[in-house]
Amino acid sequence: MSNTRRALVVILDGLGDRPIAALGGKTPLEFARTPTLDRIAREGVTGLMDPLAPGVRVGTDVGHLALFGYNPMRVYWGRGPIEAAGVGIALRAGDVAFRANFATLNDAGVVVDRRAGRIREGTEELAAALDKMRLSDGTEVVFRAATEHRAVLVLRGERLSPLVTDSDPGPLHEGERPRPIRARVAGSSAAERTAAAATEFSIRAHHILKEHPVNRRRIERGLPPANYVLLRGAGIKRPMRSLAERFNIQGACIAGESTIVGIARMTGFDVVKKPTFTANLDTDVEGKAAAAKEALNNHHLVVVHYKGTDIASHDGLVDQKVAYIERVDRALAPLFEAAKKDGFYIAITSDHSTPCQLREHSADPVPVALFGPDVLTDDVECFGERWCMRGGLGRITANAFLLTVLDYIGATYRFGS
Repeated sequence: MSNTRRALVVILDGLGDRPIAALGGKTPLEFARTPTLDRIAREGVTGLMDPLAPGVRVGTDVGHLALFGYNPMRVYWGRGPIEAAGVGIALRAGDVAFRANFATLNDAGVVVDRRAGRIREGTEELAAALDKMRLSDGTEVVFRAATEHRAVLVLRGERLSPLVTDSDPGPLHEGERPRPIRARVAGSSAAERTAAAATEFSIRAHHILKEHPVNRRRIERGLPPANYVLLRGAGIKRPMRSLAERFNIQGACIAGESTIVGIARMTGFDVVKKPTFTANLDTDVEGKAAAAKEALNNHHLVVVHYKGTDIASHDGLVDQKVAYIERVDRALAPLFEAAKKDGFYIAITSDHSTPCQLREHSADPVPVALFGPDVLTDDVECFGERWCMRGGLGRITANAFLLTVLDYIGATYRFGS
C-alpha cells in the first residue's frame, strides 16, 4: 500500500431523526449517551449533509451510491442490479433484475406484512423453490435469497426492459393489495413483455410459497407466512468505473446487508461479511468495529455500515434506536483511541434520515463529523442534529463529504493547472 493516509467512514443507516415528545423534544441521537461521538465532534469538524440535495428523499441504494462517491443522477440503474451484485449474481446483457421482498398476503389478497415478520429462517429453501422457473414466454427465472426478508429476482430472456412499475405498495401502504406491474412506457413491447413475465412469476410464486413446508411450519408457530414476493426497482447492468480506479486507492467495506455489499462490490471495494453481521439490531456491533480496524492495516478507505438505526426507525422503536446508537458509540471508543495514536481519520455519517414517528425515509439532512490529523475544528461540543447545524463543514452533499475525506488522505486530484 502507498503512503496515502487512511480513513474510516462509519455509516449509521437512517440515523437522522426529528424531535420526539417522549424524549423531551430531543431526537434519539441527541437523547442518547454518546461520549465517543461527542469527542469526535468536539475534536473534529461537523456539519449537516444532504444525501443528494435539500428536500430530496432518497432510498438506501441512492444514499449509499452518493456516499461512495457517485452521482446517482448519472449512474443509478435501479435497485435490482445492486441487490444482484450483493448476492453474487453475475448479470448478463439483457437481464432485468428486481429487488424482492418475501411478504405476507392474507386470503383477501391484501399485503399484511411487507417483510413476512422480518423472516430469517428458511429463506434459502423458499428461494430454491422459485429459482429456475421457466415462464410461459420462455423467460428464465433466477431467484436468490438475500438478507432476512430481502431477495433478488432476475428475468433472463429476449426483449426484456427495466421500464416497468413496482408491485410493492411501500411501507405506508400495508393493508392494500400488491400494485399491478405495468409498462412505464406506453407502446413498448419489451416493457409490456417484462411486466407480463413479472406478473406471471408473482402469481406462480404465490401458489408455490403458500404450500411450502417452511410456511406451513411458520403458521404452526404463529408466524406470518412468507407466501408472496413483492417486486421493485427493476434495472439492468450498466458499466461503471470503480472508486479504486478513480482515486487509486484500496477500499474495504464491513457490512451485513446485501444492498451495501452490492454497492461495495460494484465500486471495487473488498467486502468483509460474516454471519454475525445480521444487518439488524442484534448484529455484532463490536465485531464490525474490530473488522474495520483490521482492514485499515491494508486499505486506504474502510467503510463500516450499521443498519440497526434504520431498522428501529422503520419499526417506530424509539428506545431501541437510542440503545443501538449507544452500542455503536461504545464500539467506536477503541477505534477513536487508535485514530489518535495511529493518525488515521474517522468520518461519521448516514445515508438518509428515518424519523421514528414517520417510519419512513425523509429529506431531513443528517449530522456528519470528521476527526483526524490537521482537521480544522469548529466550536461544536456534541454530535447531534441541532449541534451540527453550526458546524464548520456547513451543509454539504454526500459526494462533497466523501471528497473531503478523500482530500484529507491525499487521494484527490487538482482541478485545473
